[in-house]
Amino acid sequence: MTTTYANNVLVGTQWVQDHMNDAGLRLVEVDVDTSAYEQGHIPGAVGWNWRIQLQDFSSRDVATRASFERLCGQSGIDNTTTIVFYGDNNNWFAAWAFWLATYYGHPRANLRLMDGGRAKWLAENRPRTTDVPRIAAKTYTAKQPDPSVRALRDEVLKAVNAKNTALVDVRSPREYSGELLAPENLPQEGAQRGGHIPGAQNIPWGTVVNQDGTFKPRAELEQIYKGKGVTPDRPVIAYCRIGERSSHSWFVLRELLGFQNVRNYDGSWTEWGSAVGVPIQKSQ
Repeated sequence: MTTTYANNVLVGTQWVQDHMNDAGLRLVEVDVDTSAYEQGHIPGAVGWNWRIQLQDFSSRDVATRASFERLCGQSGIDNTTTIVFYGDNNNWFAAWAFWLATYYGHPRANLRLMDGGRAKWLAENRPRTTDVPRIAAKTYTAKQPDPSVRALRDEVLKAVNAKNTALVDVRSPREYSGELLAPENLPQEGAQRGGHIPGAQNIPWGTVVNQDGTFKPRAELEQIYKGKGVTPDRPVIAYCRIGERSSHSWFVLRELLGFQNVRNYDGSWTEWGSAVGVPIQKSQ
C-alpha cells in the first residue's frame, strides 16, 4: 500500500516554525474554544471565530460568499496566498475552514493543514504570543460555491433511497446508536430525535488520528475505511452533528486518501434529526 498521502496538504509544526514569516503565507487559527486564540497563538497567525465568521445565522448556513471574501481580505489573504489552518480539538474547525475555503474555490495548491494542530504546537513548547498581528487588507475574490464538496439534505435523502452512496457517520458510537444527541461533554440538544441515517457506517473521526492528534499513516487509514465498505469507487457523504467533525473526515478521505467523490453534509444530525419526512435508524 502507498505510504504517502494523496495530496501535499499537511505540514508539520517544524515546517510552520521555519516558514511562518514567509511572504505570501497566512496562518489561520480556528478553534472550538473561541477564546483559545487570545490565550496565545502562533506569532503572525490570525484567529477566525467559527461561531460568528464562518456561518450565517440568518439562514443557518455557511458563511456567504461575500462574507468569506471580506474575512479573507481583512486577514491579509488574496487569491494567491497560501493558507495554513490549525486549531484545537485535533483541527476540527481548522478542517471546517479548509473545507469552506475549498467550497469557495481557493486554489487547492495553496491550502494546508498543520498536522497535530494547536495541541501539538503547545506540547512542543514552540513560540506563541498574545499579540494580534497588524495586517494590511487585501482583495479576495471567491468563486461560485463548489457543489462537489457539499451535500444538502435532499441530496442525502436521494442517496439513502438509491443506496448507491457510502454514508459515513463520524460521531461517537453512543450518538450513532441514538443514546446521545451530542458529544458527552455538551448539552444534549440540537435535534428532536436520536439515531443515524439509514445505511450509514459508524467510523468515529477519532479513529483516524494518533494520540498526539496527527493523522495516522495512509495504509492504516485505508484499512479503517475499507473495513466498513468505504472505498474510492463509491460516492461518499460524511456527517456528524453540526458538520465540523465530518469536515475532518472529509479532509482525510479527499485530501489524504484521494477519494474523488466525497462530500460533507454540514447540516448533519442537527438538521436530519429534526427534519420532517426523513428516516432514521437507532440500531447498531
